[in-house]
Amino acid sequence: MTTPVCTSAHTTHFTAYVRSKGPTLLRTARSLTPNPADAEDLLQTALTKTYLAWERIADHRALDGYVRRTLVNTRTSQWRKRRVDEFATDELPERVGAGPDLTEQQAQRDALMRAIARLPPRQRVMVVLRYYEDMSEAQTAEALGVSIGTVKSAVSRALTKLREDSELELWVAPHAA
Repeated sequence: MTTPVCTSAHTTHFTAYVRSKGPTLLRTARSLTPNPADAEDLLQTALTKTYLAWERIADHRALDGYVRRTLVNTRTSQWRKRRVDEFATDELPERVGAGPDLTEQQAQRDALMRAIARLPPRQRVMVVLRYYEDMSEAQTAEALGVSIGTVKSAVSRALTKLREDSELELWVAPHAA
């Protein structure tokens, strides 16, 4: 069975109705669903259904109510057809592959930044350029106007101080075993 399509006169009336009431109907659709894109889809579906029923609507003064009812019914149908991904259970499922503790990672980063801040300025600059800026020894030496040997020795002393830092030992010791 095919649905009869409206005549051009009906299409003109329908188009005029949509142009005049479209923003109001969109507000209604947006009140039915939180996502603006879903609201637009909902309104489009409701207007399609209204267009197909245009000739069967006896009282065109009641169009607003008809379209609003179509919006609500369409949204209810969508809600009923939705896919349910969560089910209530008596026991919580085990967390598989729980990720790293972000709080601990942030605490480690903070401790490392405090330890780097305690380094002498020259060593601090060299450590930052070598390991945070990912520069080579030659690039670091060129940027600071010193020899490569100076960079190597200063970075080596800085890393020794960081390894001996009591605050960082708390983070390294459990993982070294």
